[in-house]
Amino acid sequence: MSISRDSFHSRIGFVLSAAGSAIGLGNIWGFPTNAANNGGGAFLFVYLVVTLLLALPALFAEIYIGNQAQKNPVSALGEACANRMPRVGRTVGKIGLCGAIMMLSFYTIVAGWMLAHALSAISELAGLAELSAWLSSDSTVRNIIFTPVFILLGAAIVHQGVHGGIEKWSARLMPLLLVMLIGLIVYILQQEGAGQGLAVYLIPDFSQVTDPKLVISAMGQAFFSLSIGVGGMMVYGSYMQKDKDLGKLVLSIGVLDTMIAFLAGLLIIPALFVAQHAGHEIFNNEELIGEGQLIFQILPALFNSMGTVGLIVAAGFFSLLSIAALTSTISSTEVPVSYLVEEKALSRKKATWLVSFIVLCSSMLLVAFFDTLFGLVIRVLTTIFQPLSCLFYFFVVGWIWNRGNKLTDKAVLDNNIYLKLWGNYLRFVCPVLLTIVFINVAFIA
Repeated sequence: MSISRDSFHSRIGFVLSAAGSAIGLGNIWGFPTNAANNGGGAFLFVYLVVTLLLALPALFAEIYIGNQAQKNPVSALGEACANRMPRVGRTVGKIGLCGAIMMLSFYTIVAGWMLAHALSAISELAGLAELSAWLSSDSTVRNIIFTPVFILLGAAIVHQGVHGGIEKWSARLMPLLLVMLIGLIVYILQQEGAGQGLAVYLIPDFSQVTDPKLVISAMGQAFFSLSIGVGGMMVYGSYMQKDKDLGKLVLSIGVLDTMIAFLAGLLIIPALFVAQHAGHEIFNNEELIGEGQLIFQILPALFNSMGTVGLIVAAGFFSLLSIAALTSTISSTEVPVSYLVEEKALSRKKATWLVSFIVLCSSMLLVAFFDTLFGLVIRVLTTIFQPLSCLFYFFVVGWIWNRGNKLTDKAVLDNNIYLKLWGNYLRFVCPVLLTIVFINVAFIA
């Protein structure tokens, strides 16, 4: 017996929600950091090429499986693999639930840092210097307080449902994120030193595009920035009307995601050179000092040196990162929630709070054993789990799933040469490309 499922009520709601899932801290900090460390414009060029060749097809494969099945990832993969390996399909779907929990366990901690830094700038503006200093400090107590706060924010949206929660809030948060990002770019580009950063970012040195380190970095960033491989895009695809111009929708998501990453580069890289112009040491042997930690060290120092205006910019910057993190955590939370609602008959409210409690326990475990577990969980998820999951999606779409799959239906393909070419690309080319990415990122990089 089929049950009535909640769904997205508009194409734009789906695109904004899926783009919100993809657009996160990886785009707004990871992409600019990788670009600054790998030739600026050359990295941007390779990133765009790899996005077209691999990341968008991977995104299509995940959304396509969910859209055709109109079910949660466990049921969708089980149905797609029903003729040949139904247990394997469902098992991979359940592993995906664990992957979503893994992602949330560390992502909510980092998101809590962003929220704390935003409040730190606001506290400084309000004259609460001691509170501001504590909020910007790296402490276990701060993690214990702010991680649950962020988990509650995500849960409050997810438990309202797909249309009433996810779609409604994505439609509000995504435009706000874009406006804030553009506003910060306009301000930073007016500062001394920004022009040098702009030139590094936008003018590629094509002699660098064959650098193996650059290519590997661009491949990893393009693949992981779209939030593929943990089922979030699959469950979002299942909430969209079946066969509703998926190709165009996936392209829209990819364009939005890439645009935000590009704009983030326009903000962060010039900001680094503004900081350098102001006397802060940014590079050591042409590599960023501290890489990802610069966001909590150099940029706050730059903002503080700007006086009151700098604190306002800091509050806006870290609020921007908090919004990006929130839209990403929503989709990961929805993966296990959809499974519990559809297969275990829990109410959405109970499922949301159960998942949130599990995430809280996982996050607190990482906080308690931070030095040992935090980096390990991130590496296992991003270099092993996500690429292998997506490789399985390619095999499902191209080789395993026959009944109801237009991409392997000979009669359909014989009448549509473009669909045939696309199906063959997903079937033959993408698994090879993704295997190369996996080997290089997991074992060589």
